[in-house]
Amino acid sequence: MAVILIVEDEPDIQELIAYNVERAGHQAMRAGTAEQALELVREALPHLILIDWMLPGMSGVELARFLRGNKRTEGIPLIMVTARGAEQDKLVGLEVGADDYMTKPFSPAELNARIKAVLRRRAPQVTDDSVEAEGLKLDPVSHRVSAHDQSLALGPTEFRLLHFFMTHHDRVYSRAQLLDHVWGDHVFVEERTVDVHIRRLRKVLEPTGHDRLIQTVRSAGYRFSRGV
Repeated sequence: MAVILIVEDEPDIQELIAYNVERAGHQAMRAGTAEQALELVREALPHLILIDWMLPGMSGVELARFLRGNKRTEGIPLIMVTARGAEQDKLVGLEVGADDYMTKPFSPAELNARIKAVLRRRAPQVTDDSVEAEGLKLDPVSHRVSAHDQSLALGPTEFRLLHFFMTHHDRVYSRAQLLDHVWGDHVFVEERTVDVHIRRLRKVLEPTGHDRLIQTVRSAGYRFSRGV
């Protein structure tokens, strides 16, 4: 389930988008202005933001530019939603960092398809897609993990940690980055907490040899590597 922030100043459209987002299994947050959106983002980062171009005060384009220019929010997937369908407008939206651009009116099916596509590219850890690496399988829907068809019992944090690793393999993540992505940037826990859960995860994976996929990178953090 993804947390999706809807930034739309027209109540009826905001309600319609929120209804369809929630019907698709996501959690909807709502803001009527860019300023309200920034207040919500300061409290907790959503997994994706839908931004209307024409907003009172700060415009949607200005909001997108601000989010992309801020280190804390630069990685949030953005979809521009607007009645402006000219090619030049689309180019402006994409140039300020939007991952996709939707022109009103649009169908609920198109909305959900575009959200799913962007999440699959930018935040695969919150999708329902199953993932596999060298016989290690994880299914977010059934919340099951298996190794060579042998069922593995993981706690909720270890499950989220493994899901993140498997959807972001071959890249090093610091403890701070893992805390932000797995625990949430609004959750304040010590970085050594990551080490504790890494040890627990490796212990579960050890009998099948999959613990080797989680590598410690000295002075940098951890990496999930395939084929090692």
